Amino acid sequence: MAEKPKKPQKLRARLPRGLEDRGPAAIAATRQMVEKIRDVYERYGFEPVETPAMEYTDALGKFLPDQDRPNEGVFSFQDDDEQWISLRYDLTAPLARYVAENFDSLPKPYRSYRAGYVYRNEKPGPGRFRQFMQFDADTVGSASPAADAEMCMMAADTMEALGIPRGSYVVKVNNRKVLDGVLEAIGLGGEDNAGRRLTVLRAIDKLDKFSADEVRKLLGPGRWDGGEEGKGDFTKGANLSSADADVVLAVTAKRDDWKDAIAAADTYLSKSEVGQAGVSELEEIAKLLTASGYGPDRIKIDPSVVRGLEYYTGPVYEVELTLETKDEKGRPVRFGSVGGGGRYDGLVSRFRGEPVPATGFSIGVSRLQAALTMLGKLDTTPAFGPVVVTVFGGEIAGYQQMVAKLRNAGIRAELYLGNPKHSLGQQMKYADRRNSPCAIIQGSDEKANGKIQIKDLILGAGLTEIKDREEYLKRQTEAQYVVDEASLVDEVKKVLARHDVKWGS
Repeated sequence: MAEKPKKPQKLRARLPRGLEDRGPAAIAATRQMVEKIRDVYERYGFEPVETPAMEYTDALGKFLPDQDRPNEGVFSFQDDDEQWISLRYDLTAPLARYVAENFDSLPKPYRSYRAGYVYRNEKPGPGRFRQFMQFDADTVGSASPAADAEMCMMAADTMEALGIPRGSYVVKVNNRKVLDGVLEAIGLGGEDNAGRRLTVLRAIDKLDKFSADEVRKLLGPGRWDGGEEGKGDFTKGANLSSADADVVLAVTAKRDDWKDAIAAADTYLSKSEVGQAGVSELEEIAKLLTASGYGPDRIKIDPSVVRGLEYYTGPVYEVELTLETKDEKGRPVRFGSVGGGGRYDGLVSRFRGEPVPATGFSIGVSRLQAALTMLGKLDTTPAFGPVVVTVFGGEIAGYQQMVAKLRNAGIRAELYLGNPKHSLGQQMKYADRRNSPCAIIQGSDEKANGKIQIKDLILGAGLTEIKDREEYLKRQTEAQYVVDEASLVDEVKKVLARHDVKWGS
């Protein structure tokens, strides 16, 4: 007896970790955000440009791992010419390649913005995605501190355009030259000290999370996560002397007045040429901000800001949301950084072989959207669907003609394309699931008399809450009524106006 052929195994539908599917409400919220950001960027004179999601791996920057297969941190593959290509890690390195390739035809300074997804080949976890959206603005070709000050002002204006009130965010500004000066002042210059320098910078970066005493441990012998020896994991420190740790903490301490912050850096870095250059640039940026009306309630000099990427060469900035809220389980949530950037004078120069100054700012759209949603600053209610024209036997062309009239009048509309034998109740359930503002009904009697029924689904949804019978009957009449077929467009517009239905662009 012949064996029965095995049933083909069903493919399991599953989403890879670190990625997310997005529905209409999330997409509409992103669109709201992006348009508000775009408006601010264009107000500052930036113009759009798009670069591909893939670049030659060597174009993406020296911060990538130097390996035979460069796939740590980025997603990479080889093309048929055995050239390594990677999905972009950020939007800045591709811009540097674009500017270098089109250098002679672009106006300098070149001011541009771009939004798009970037990709990180990292272990996914809570709040860590393999694909997320950023929105960048960059000025290439200007070495002026005014270009950096402008990025900070634009960052502040963008937060307020997104509905984040003053006092609920802060733009923090530092200079990598100041940090280089600190490292030089404590004797950690030169390539031999690269590892210890990185440990010191990582310790400084923890000043937002830990007290100065805990950071001192990271600058010294190390720190136990549990607070006492033998408790929790141990993080090895930089083994600085107590005096050197004092210098680091004195320069990077948070101060409310930018003059105090700059004075402290100036005092401790008086013998460091690079440190003095950083102090001078911060002082100029602070003066420009003050002159433009951006005080410490919006933008602060904060010498503890490090920023992670190696290509930063001067001023660096970070936007932090300072307000706290609670998650769905009632636990306190502080959002922290939602954007940042800095000066990267060496990135375009790698292609040109000559100095090309540049500075830029990037908003983490995906991260900021999650924060704004939790704060109730974004409308995440499902958008209204289209007007649904139902179908009841006869020629479908007449119903399609109604849909065409509505669309030609700029109204979102669709013909019910399910089983034409479906009852009115089934078609109404479909319209409800589509979140339609109203439905159009025309049976044979209405058609013979040139009539249609308008069913206001928004009014209809509230009928169940009405207890008074007379009020119920009155509202029921308002929610479903008969009109001349010739007035279809005007009657639908009345329903849309009654409920202020807008679909956006």
